[in-house]
Amino acid sequence: MNHINHVTLEVADVPAASRFYYEALGLDPETSGIRLREADDSTAGFRGFALSLITSQPADVDLLVRAAVEAGAETLKPPAKSFWGYGAAFRAPDGTVWQVASESKKDHGPASTNVTETVLLLGVVDVKATKRFYADHGLTVGKAFGGKYVEFEAPDGTVKLALYGRRAIGKQVGVSPEGAGSHRIAVASGAGPLTDPDGYVWEAAHDAG
Repeated sequence: MNHINHVTLEVADVPAASRFYYEALGLDPETSGIRLREADDSTAGFRGFALSLITSQPADVDLLVRAAVEAGAETLKPPAKSFWGYGAAFRAPDGTVWQVASESKKDHGPASTNVTETVLLLGVVDVKATKRFYADHGLTVGKAFGGKYVEFEAPDGTVKLALYGRRAIGKQVGVSPEGAGSHRIAVASGAGPLTDPDGYVWEAAHDAG
């Protein structure tokens, strides 16, 4: 079974992005699966994807969002309860859109920045077609809800891949779905190298920076 080994965000200023992700948010580059490299590819508007940090309780969401905003992030959706749990969305200083969420609506301990799972949510034009594409490249479907949402299986401690309609992601995180240019993300996996139907680039895991 192929899976995501790590995700590389392409940023204009690696030291600044490192301070934001690794120091302010406490995301270890090895355990979080989030890595950085410099790139000057142009992009405008929404990049088509969101990264989600899953936590165990609402207090953790609040703590992470507060740390992100204090480090320069833009709040897209403030923390709030919903029918599925508790969550928020922000745009990092490098332009990447993030969600922080907990399925629990109640706190059960002191707040922490511990992340239980990281999910890469790709916005795609045709969810069913892209599901078939990734299944053909060795990824195993874990959950599928028609043409609306697909989630692939992933070993514990790795970044999980999920597919959603681009407009649906935009609505979920509070941004316009319109955008152009580079996605500014590269996915490292045993499935790569490849470029998917929506232009997302996957690299061979041993070649990714």
